[in-house]
Amino acid sequence: MGGDQLVRAIAGDDVERRVGDDLRDASHEEFERVRDECEPLDGARELIEELKRRGSAVVLASSANEGDLDFFLAKLGVRELVDDCTTADDVERSKPHPDIVNAALEKAGTRDAVMVGDSRWDIEAAANAGLETVCVITGGWSKQELLDFGAAAVFESLVELRERLDETPLR
Repeated sequence: MGGDQLVRAIAGDDVERRVGDDLRDASHEEFERVRDECEPLDGARELIEELKRRGSAVVLASSANEGDLDFFLAKLGVRELVDDCTTADDVERSKPHPDIVNAALEKAGTRDAVMVGDSRWDIEAAANAGLETVCVITGGWSKQELLDFGAAAVFESLVELRERLDETPLR
């Protein structure tokens, strides 16, 4: 869930109206302070390499700002592998709305796609765009929660997902 949705979801409409923008600005400043501490999940680059080897287009459906997206593409070392990316500038609303997914599909030039995600919001955004989601557990949601929200499959890691791609809609 993006910042445009988060304040209202956690604190309500009144807080959103009064200080929503201030809270989002403060959140961005705090994130910039710790962004260097973020590390890619094991197997992230290798999963993208395998999807590309299989002939898949890879579009990262992100609602991050351009600066954060550039930082993480460089940290992952995948800039030359991905076909395209979305940013917050591409949409009006973040997940669970389908805007990010639809923008990514437009950039991919196809609706024949599967979302890879790790949250209820990814599953809902993909479903709202007519796609299935394959999930990876990253600490925020349990396997059962992701399945209950509609994940087509759930894996313990990106490494396991890559090893079992043929068992997923990503094949």
